[in-house]
Amino acid sequence: MKLGMHCSRFTWPGGPGAMGATLATIARRLDEAGFFSLSVMDHFFQIPPVGPVDLDMNEAYTTLGYVAGVTERLHLGTIVTGVTYRHPGFLVKQVTTLDVLSGGRAWFGVGAAWFEREHRGLGIPFPPLKERFERLEETLQIAHRMWSGEGGAYQGQHYQLEEMLCSPLPLQRPHPPIMVGGGGEQKTLRLVARYADACNLFANDGPEPVRHKLDVLRGHCETEGREYDAIEKTVNSRLFVTRDGANGSETPAQAVARFRELAKLGVTWASCGIPNAHDDGALELIGREVVPALAEL
Repeated sequence: MKLGMHCSRFTWPGGPGAMGATLATIARRLDEAGFFSLSVMDHFFQIPPVGPVDLDMNEAYTTLGYVAGVTERLHLGTIVTGVTYRHPGFLVKQVTTLDVLSGGRAWFGVGAAWFEREHRGLGIPFPPLKERFERLEETLQIAHRMWSGEGGAYQGQHYQLEEMLCSPLPLQRPHPPIMVGGGGEQKTLRLVARYADACNLFANDGPEPVRHKLDVLRGHCETEGREYDAIEKTVNSRLFVTRDGANGSETPAQAVARFRELAKLGVTWASCGIPNAHDDGALELIGREVVPALAEL
């Protein structure tokens, strides 16, 4: 199993003036500790489960480009880019640019979007759920077409592109991995089976909900004629590790045992919020005792 850090908070000691330096230091430490990836949350306002709406929140692709420049190995992407935030042709160009300039380290995580307040706040249209899923499917079709290099036009219900030129093409071929995030059983997981290279599910409630979602995905794969094993199974979780497991944390051994149960379900990549990432030695402890153990699962 591969291990990544998911960054949903940018509020660190020193405030915005030190944010760039702190993020760069964390990213380099992840690189050196053997982590596979760093993902960021794609929101414009902070979301309620994480903190107050006015808590620091950076734009995702600017942040990923910055991190690409200070790292060498980390794979970079969002868990879920809201499909409503950017026109799909522009979004594909953003992911392509990240892939090229990082040396082939990008992935494309996308979903239907949900946080209405940030849409209304910044004047971004927030269509009904049914339309957001229609736009998501068209975006996935556009990404596949643009990355195929075939060019040509696209005429969808919501998007019309006269010339799907993507030059340069991404370094990863046939394209950066496409991850559709979310566990919606009727629509999201069907789109995973039809278009994606990976799914992403929440795993904070243990393995059983993940098992159920993967069973649903398997059914959609059968309907779509897609090989279930061709889709990488990834999870989003929390990882608070200390040497003694005090103050609500886990010991390294406890963390490994928890992820072992997910690996038995076929999960091969975990992206985790690490609340003490900025603390001295926290990432290094995970790198020594958790990353190698997960690699053997």
